[in-house]
Amino acid sequence: MGKLATWCRLKSPWILHINAGGCNGCDIEILAALTPRYDVERFGILLKPSPRHADVMVIAGVMTRQIAERVKRIYEQMPEPKFVVAVGACALTGGVFQNCYGQAMRVDQVIPVDVYVPGCPPKPEAIIDGVVKLLGKVGGGGSQ
Repeated sequence: MGKLATWCRLKSPWILHINAGGCNGCDIEILAALTPRYDVERFGILLKPSPRHADVMVIAGVMTRQIAERVKRIYEQMPEPKFVVAVGACALTGGVFQNCYGQAMRVDQVIPVDVYVPGCPPKPEAIIDGVVKLLGKVGGGGSQ
């Protein structure tokens, strides 16, 4: 990746928020991180509604059978290089929904995950820290 492209990705990561399913606790915290109280726009982080414009997918919730192929299709629509941040215990391990009839797998069994943010639900500060760690990984050249 060129120096200019790397600089742009570090200074203005555009994120796509996906709710894979679950209790919506993590989704509320992700949206709280995007409010003026935490002001992630100072880092250049913008929420984008289209996967074709996003650099980072922030996904929360357990991966159900119904949404697994949809998430994979959305991931494939994102331009390269693309990154994934899995948020919450459900996205990492299945959480309280482990071994339920509708659960297919963890998020990292469907798409590659670059950063994990544990918690049930994680605080907005932890989610911001996860994105910042991802930016450090991108800047250090250790991505994918």
